[in-house]
Amino acid sequence: MRSILVTGGSGFIGSNFLHFVLARRPDWRIVNLDSLSYSGNRENHAGLEGDPRFRFVHGDINDRALVDELMRECEAVVHFAAESHVDRSILDPRPFIETNVLGTQTLLESLRRAGGRRFLHVSTDEVYGSLPLGDPESRFSEETPLNPHSPYSASKAASDMIALSYQHTFGLDVLVTRCSNNFGPYQFPEKVIPLFVTNLIDGEPVPLYGDGLNVRDWLHVEDHCEALLAVLERGKGGRVYNIGGSNERSNLELTHLVLDIMGRGREMIRPVADRPGHDRRYAIDARRIRSELGWAPSRSAWPQALAATIQWYVDNERWWRRIKSGEYRTYYALQYGAR
Repeated sequence: MRSILVTGGSGFIGSNFLHFVLARRPDWRIVNLDSLSYSGNRENHAGLEGDPRFRFVHGDINDRALVDELMRECEAVVHFAAESHVDRSILDPRPFIETNVLGTQTLLESLRRAGGRRFLHVSTDEVYGSLPLGDPESRFSEETPLNPHSPYSASKAASDMIALSYQHTFGLDVLVTRCSNNFGPYQFPEKVIPLFVTNLIDGEPVPLYGDGLNVRDWLHVEDHCEALLAVLERGKGGRVYNIGGSNERSNLELTHLVLDIMGRGREMIRPVADRPGHDRRYAIDARRIRSELGWAPSRSAWPQALAATIQWYVDNERWWRRIKSGEYRTYYALQYGAR
């Protein structure tokens, strides 16, 4: 039985990874370390709580003693734990440095002491900066220089470089993945798709930043999980692997598709002032993972995948309605109320 330490497995992508791997690797055991910050939700993996192959540990990746204890139990680490929302990093950058930079370094130091373990660091295409809208053929490759533009993406770029430095300097078995925008079940409703869907269910307008022409490459979370498993099992140590959905859409196109699928009119769009430093376009060149590991997205095509995701939020109102209360309402008012 292979034993894996997953950090941040109570969040969106991490919890989907737990479900994906345990369904496909029945002889694996997973320990999930999560601090249950505002976007961590134990309900995301409630169906696994009775499985003897799964153990949840409530704790912080900056807790050195706890990390050392768990590291000794496991043969590999998949590191999701991160503060991940650009807007929140603009409001308060410090938690992003503490978790994304210092937390990653704590894990790597523990890995160095334990030795003999593979470390998969899950990152984002946002570390590359922005591509011009006028050059639709341009893509981010693994050789694209890092040029982050927000406190969030800067903290992820720093953690990427720290992780790779431990591979180069100390000979650790480190891999880095950089993915495009994810969508799917269990996504915290501050992110655009669940935010728009849940607002529309409640009859509220959807806040669209700026001119809506910013472009993102949308990747279904299960495609992402499949790619991560391929990198974990067959990736070459010290490599960076880009993971994309080959599904570029402008925010305006996304907004119109959500409205159309939910049978709502354009009057539900509420234009708001753009976020500071908003990157115009992200697009992934995923040829390396395709050629080396044989992975390609199979679940990310729209409108079918988007419609299925919308239906999940329609069917799971109990899950998101508990989230959209309390601190969330305070954040929402602060983020969009004056725009």
